[in-house]
Amino acid sequence: MNLFEKDVLTTGEVAKICNVASRTVSKWFDSGQLRGYRIPGSKDRRIPVSNLRKFMKNHGIPMDGLMSGSTRVLIVDSDEEVINTLKTILSEQTSYEVRTAVSAFAAGIECEKFRPHVMLMDLHLSDGEGKGILKAMQGSDDLQATKVIGMSGKLTDGQVAQLKHSGFDSALRKPFSVRQVIDAIEAAHAMVY
Repeated sequence: MNLFEKDVLTTGEVAKICNVASRTVSKWFDSGQLRGYRIPGSKDRRIPVSNLRKFMKNHGIPMDGLMSGSTRVLIVDSDEEVINTLKTILSEQTSYEVRTAVSAFAAGIECEKFRPHVMLMDLHLSDGEGKGILKAMQGSDDLQATKVIGMSGKLTDGQVAQLKHSGFDSALRKPFSVRQVIDAIEAAHAMVY
C-alpha cells in the first residue's frame, strides 16, 4: 500500500498503520474519536489521511507506520548474538523496521512505543516471562493485532501445535534459515488482514 498517493483510507488500512484490529478502528470511528465518513448506501467507513494524522498525534500512536508503511518487527531474545544476527539480516534483506528487546520487561516497553506488527519471541527468555507477554498483548486493544512467532531450539511437533493452541501464531525451530524467518513474518503479517 502506497499511502503517499492516498487521501482517504479504509478501516483495514488504518488498522494496519496503527497495528490494531479493524474492529478497534470501527469503534474509534463510531464513537467519534476518529473522524471520517460512510460510503452512501453502505456500512463501509473511510478516513481522510489528515484526520488519521491528527488522531495518531493526539493519542500517541507512532507515526512511522503512516510514513513508511513498512512491517514493524520486534525481536525478543535474551541471547544478544541471536538478536544482533536477526536484526542485521532482516534490516539488510527486507524493508522491515526492526527493533529488539532482551527481556519481557523491555519487550513490554517496546510494544507500547513501537506497536510491532510481528514479534519474534524466544520461548526460553531468561526472565521466564514469555507467556506473560503474550497474555498481556492479547488483553490489550492496542496490541492484540500483533502476531507472535515463538522461537526455540527444543520444539517437537506436538509442542508446536500446543503453542498455536495457547495463542502463538506460529513457531520457528532454531536453527532456522533467513528464508524461514522471512516466510514466517510474511505469513503472520498477512493473517491480520
